[in-house]
Amino acid sequence: MSAILILKLILAPILITVASLLTRRFGPRVGGWLVSLPLTSAPILVILALDQGPAFSASAAVGSMSGMAANAAFGVAYAYAGRFGFVRAMLVATPAFLLAGAAFRPILGGPPWTIALVVVAVISTGLLLLPPRTDARRKVRHPRWDIPARMVVATTLVFALTTLAPVLGPEVSGLLATFPVYASVMTTFTHHVVGLPTATELIRGHLTGIYGTVAFFLVLVVLLVPAGIAPAMLLAILAALLTQAVAFRIAPGRRSPATAPAVVQDAAPAD
Repeated sequence: MSAILILKLILAPILITVASLLTRRFGPRVGGWLVSLPLTSAPILVILALDQGPAFSASAAVGSMSGMAANAAFGVAYAYAGRFGFVRAMLVATPAFLLAGAAFRPILGGPPWTIALVVVAVISTGLLLLPPRTDARRKVRHPRWDIPARMVVATTLVFALTTLAPVLGPEVSGLLATFPVYASVMTTFTHHVVGLPTATELIRGHLTGIYGTVAFFLVLVVLLVPAGIAPAMLLAILAALLTQAVAFRIAPGRRSPATAPAVVQDAAPAD
């Protein structure tokens, strides 16, 4: 088993657990933001840089950055198909992600700044297309099986996608590498347990956080080769955090005058 796969299998249950607990405490936008962070791709890019060289890792970062655009299609499709249930929403959102990812593949040959601008434009459009923002709070009794089930599903998806990668070929594998595994698990479980308005707010947080992820990849693409691994990674992390802080204040979106339940406060788990 490769070091990258082991890393993913270790991080998957940890990330899902932390994101789920923070969502219960601070609301769905925070949970969506957390799973948008490059918490798995950053260590993987470091491993690639050490094994294959900075130039190889920088190329991988370009592919990861371009794939972020397809996340907008996934989120918007899920938000509007969610009224039919979380299973049907996933059956709509997943093809939307694949089609959008295939449509954006041609931009891979362009300059990194062009790719970043295209992704930012697509994410901004996705945020504008989401249903209006909701703000009311209510308490929810989360079932005891909720977090353990999330951990199992997320780890299984990571293992399945990683195992299928050699069979599917480089193009499809590169696209699937940017599939929002953690965001999809968080969204579907939140939708099932709490409701679609809260799941939509989680999607909004996820898309907003992608601005910082794009900044992270862009800095790595530009600086990995000339600056080296450690300086480039440090500057990329700083760029991501600063960008996300700004994005959460000024990101586009619509606010509803109604007060539908969106932000979840923690309550005792239900059986």
